[in-house]
Amino acid sequence: MAQLNVNGKVRDFTAEADTPLLWVIREQLGLTGTKYGCGIAQCGACTVHIDGVPTRSCVRPVSSVDATEKIVTIEGLSADGSHPLQKAWAALDVPQCGFCQSGMLMAATALLKAKPNPTDKDIDEAMTNICRCGTYNRVRAGIKAVAQGSTKSAALAIVHTDGSTT
Repeated sequence: MAQLNVNGKVRDFTAEADTPLLWVIREQLGLTGTKYGCGIAQCGACTVHIDGVPTRSCVRPVSSVDATEKIVTIEGLSADGSHPLQKAWAALDVPQCGFCQSGMLMAATALLKAKPNPTDKDIDEAMTNICRCGTYNRVRAGIKAVAQGSTKSAALAIVHTDGSTT
């Protein structure tokens, strides 16, 4: 039986060596917050952290993850939704359907850890996840709100085609 360190706990599992990490997390460990979206590492719904690095788990063979590497899933980010990004997401109504949001949150968390005050360019480069509902402006606003230390008063400034804002 093999082991993984997930969300601070060493967990046993049995799977073929080429099984994607995503399926072990979801099916063997019962942590279903990490989603399957595309299976080719393009959409980011399956993003987890491995030793702090955002990783697309749908293409990462479980055999390539050492038992000493620390995996964090959305469930490990905050069990009660109290992480500052989760609060900002709620304040800004970021999720529409919500399917991609666990991956978005994991990518945003890694970004803020690496760059506590990211520029728009930093956000563009780090947030490569796909959201079919198009909540990218709200995601950006949530990241900026957390970077500025204000999640309760997070607000979305909308710039209209005439240049006015709301």
